[in-house]
Amino acid sequence: MAQIRLLLPQGHGMLFDVDEKSASQVISGRTANTTSKSSTPRIITLGGDHTTTLAALRSTYEHWGNVSVIHFDSHIAETGVDTWDPKALGGSLSDYAAVNHGTFLHIAHEEGLIRNTSIHAGIRAPIGRPKGDLRNDLRCGFEIIRARDIDRIGVDGIIQKLKDRVGDSKVYVSVDIDVLDPAFAPATGTAEVGGWTTRELLSILDGLEGLRVIGGDVVEVAPIYDNPGETTVLAAAEVVHSLLTLMVQTAVKS
Repeated sequence: MAQIRLLLPQGHGMLFDVDEKSASQVISGRTANTTSKSSTPRIITLGGDHTTTLAALRSTYEHWGNVSVIHFDSHIAETGVDTWDPKALGGSLSDYAAVNHGTFLHIAHEEGLIRNTSIHAGIRAPIGRPKGDLRNDLRCGFEIIRARDIDRIGVDGIIQKLKDRVGDSKVYVSVDIDVLDPAFAPATGTAEVGGWTTRELLSILDGLEGLRVIGGDVVEVAPIYDNPGETTVLAAAEVVHSLLTLMVQTAVKS
């Protein structure tokens, strides 16, 4: 259960106690303030556990249909992969228990929320079951750009791979802050060395201009673990700014 504050055009606020799915539905159910381009608002979610992406994708599907996901992360493997099949280790006690930050993209694929034109970027963490996990990841519609690919093809090469993968489809961008090296984003739960710099990530995001971005999130930020300079939250705020800019640059009709 979480609290959200819905800001109204007149400047008043309404506070709701809702679960993640309801929160996304409340916000996306509103009419956009500017309807000349689209009547459906495009939403950026801030977190928090990466599981919030599943609720956002369920809400997104109701208004935009299935989407390509650009998933920036250091992991396709934590306790498993973000496309990890809950049955891989014998399943869970319930459908609810099966939903976690390692399974949300697998579940999104099973529910038909995402297209087979999705892609991970910045991956570098170890994989527990390389053959099985990578095979299931491919089945869920994902290709992989590894963190060290940037040394070989550069920022422009990463941008081109992302654009080629999603084509002209509607796109949801999910940014786990641990895609950054812990030197730049220490305040996260599962940091992995060898990541991208803040400048590299922002350059990649800005290079996605022209994509039909209909939503996004910035997640796994844990401010309590940040340093006195607040480098993690500053990086996260700038990532949000880049996502907002992508949305402003390219209107998408619902």
